[in-house]
Amino acid sequence: MSRLGFIGLVLASAPVAAQDSVGTVWSYDTPDTHVRVDVVATGLTAPVGLSFLPDGRLLVADRPVGALSVLDLTTRTRTPIDGVPPVHGKIDGGLLDVLASPDWIYLALAIEVPGGNTTVVDRAHLVDGHLTGRQRLFTARPVIPNSNEFGARLVLTHDILFVSLGQRNLPENAQDLRSDLGKIIRLRPDGGIPPTNPFVHVRGALPEIWSYGHRNPVGLSVDPANGTLWEHEHGPQGGDEVNIIRRGRNYGWPVITYGVEYGGKPIGRGLTHHQGMEQPVFYYNPDIAPSGMMLYTGDRFPRWRGNLFIGALALRFLDRLDVEHDRVLHEERLFEDRKWKVRAVQQGPDGAIYLGVDGGMVLRLTPG
Repeated sequence: MSRLGFIGLVLASAPVAAQDSVGTVWSYDTPDTHVRVDVVATGLTAPVGLSFLPDGRLLVADRPVGALSVLDLTTRTRTPIDGVPPVHGKIDGGLLDVLASPDWIYLALAIEVPGGNTTVVDRAHLVDGHLTGRQRLFTARPVIPNSNEFGARLVLTHDILFVSLGQRNLPENAQDLRSDLGKIIRLRPDGGIPPTNPFVHVRGALPEIWSYGHRNPVGLSVDPANGTLWEHEHGPQGGDEVNIIRRGRNYGWPVITYGVEYGGKPIGRGLTHHQGMEQPVFYYNPDIAPSGMMLYTGDRFPRWRGNLFIGALALRFLDRLDVEHDRVLHEERLFEDRKWKVRAVQQGPDGAIYLGVDGGMVLRLTPG
């Protein structure tokens, strides 16, 4: 597996609050594409999750306040949805992701429980603006008394639900198969354990684990053409990674990393390679604090078909990675001039690209 690092300058500018109103439109040119950018919603806080309902309306998860709403893109009106359970919204917590299927709405949330906080996955039906029949499918173990690095992203493909879970600021969790933390887990849509999971018959290991050795994975996307599961995760100071997730593999944290401790000291023995541990397909130095991920398969931007799009919170842009199999051929950083913290990236049924950005906006990208 090849890898590629990128060296760039850290932008030290302060956050810029979004000032654009619904209906604001502007153009953005790249070397090969002319893009129209359209503000379709405002008034949010940190729209971390976007998912389309079968009728074309867009679900929006607003992370720290734990609010779910539905956006009608024709009228550009946004309606709150009732029935989301209370969230633990401090630091990295809140309503972490939303995923719509034809029958269910799936939610990933950070919640308070006796002894601390944890990540859970629920599903419910959406009826007339209310979540009904809510079921708890999964609760991450162990419970931790902090508010850091919950993950979490949801992907549903071929009746399999993947969930990414952060290490919760405790690196030892990532290599411990008795812990869900620092893992990608694999469930049936009803929360059951698929019998083909790699650790089902390993004594002491949690059967839901699909891969391990992750730090804080907050991006998941599947390529429908071949089933490849792409992931990205936060490194410490440097070393944000893009990975292809494979059954039972160990992705190395905290034994290997391309990052360092905050302040510059090596992590552990300072290793970047170790036998039996996977190398990233791509990594970032300095770190970009990735958030959200999408593999584009639409027709509206034919030159971008098959590319990965990743939001960046620290350096504030939308990253485009031109990938081929397990290699990154080219990186392009979009909208650096806007200084957006891009939280969510989603392809619409219309082939447009939708972004959720801090400052409260949802944006639609179409060809100019």
